[in-house]
Amino acid sequence: MQRMTRRGMEWLSVAADNPTECRQVWADDPRMPCLLPTGRFFDVVSVEQRLGMEMFDRLQRSGMPMGPSVIDRKAQRVGFFLGSQSLETFTYYLDRETSSPPSYRYLSDGSAVVVPGPIPLSEDRYQWLRAPTRRPEANPLRPVALATALVAAAELLARIDRFDEQYPTPYAAVAALPEETATDAG
Repeated sequence: MQRMTRRGMEWLSVAADNPTECRQVWADDPRMPCLLPTGRFFDVVSVEQRLGMEMFDRLQRSGMPMGPSVIDRKAQRVGFFLGSQSLETFTYYLDRETSSPPSYRYLSDGSAVVVPGPIPLSEDRYQWLRAPTRRPEANPLRPVALATALVAAAELLARIDRFDEQYPTPYAAVAALPEETATDAG
């Protein structure tokens, strides 16, 4: 869990309908979440939590460009911030990766996202996986990286699920090994 910096808070609050009021709410209670419109300053790709956590880990491990990321523990969803007007690039690269993309929601004009306050606690519903520390620099590779990570994470989780169905217990996995491999382990 991360905390927002003052520069991150200033950038994010500008997206609010009333930026001054948003900053005042956060000054009074830094844990208070805020509903912000999407499409003007940023868009958000929202996925279910299991997929989102794998995407987040994959983006971090590979050093791919990514913006702020938020988790809603009650709704079990993870949101990834992109620059506004990234939909066309995101869907183009998603379609290049797969003909059947995983389920996601793209929040742009006419939508909104709940963001955590600058200093959420570990038991809060809304938390930053990667908090904004400043105004994110425009990076045309961010939607490409996110589309690629979405497909790769979904494929990995599907393989894990198939393995779990085939081998519901550790004994089932060992029992399926060829005889010489199973005896060599002991």
